[in-house]
Amino acid sequence: MARYTGPKSKIARKFGEAIFGDDKSFEKKNYPPGQHGNNRRRGKKSEYSVQLMEKQKAKYTYGILEKQFRNLFQTAKRKEGVAGEILLQLCESRLDNVVYRMGISPTRSGARQLVSHRHITVNGELVNIPSYSLKAGDVVGVREKSKSLQSIQDSLAASSAVYEWISWNSEKKEGTYVTIPERLQIPENIKEQLIVELYSK
Repeated sequence: MARYTGPKSKIARKFGEAIFGDDKSFEKKNYPPGQHGNNRRRGKKSEYSVQLMEKQKAKYTYGILEKQFRNLFQTAKRKEGVAGEILLQLCESRLDNVVYRMGISPTRSGARQLVSHRHITVNGELVNIPSYSLKAGDVVGVREKSKSLQSIQDSLAASSAVYEWISWNSEKKEGTYVTIPERLQIPENIKEQLIVELYSK
């Protein structure tokens, strides 16, 4: 499936935050790209424009294309609860995202590659579908043959993030998706209600 492979710093500058992680280029130019990017007197954005930007930010953050993202929203809408919060919970439950959260890869795009290249197991079985939706209690691990991969070892050594809904066993190189995170536990700066409003038009 096609993925955005262009300059990530340009996208981060568009949203005014480093949505792809640490970015030295973004730190140097923390303003929108383009000829007038540093012009502080940019016009006021329309309601639709603000909603669209928020949806694009969420899609880029999680690395999900429009059709898949819309399908996730439709699923969220059918479930009982707040649609926007459920949408983010569905994004967080994706296998590639959990591999990233566990520190097995420093980026979500890297996590997608690891899953696609059959380095990751779920409950002991190989799964190569990045969008695979995890359930509470699922155990995500590094395939035995892949535990010696330098990229995985380096990522785990550099990882310091701790999430309440994920447990990690460094000896076994596996972790448990303990529970679906509450909205307050999800660190992403996304105004999900704007996305709900956009799709509800």
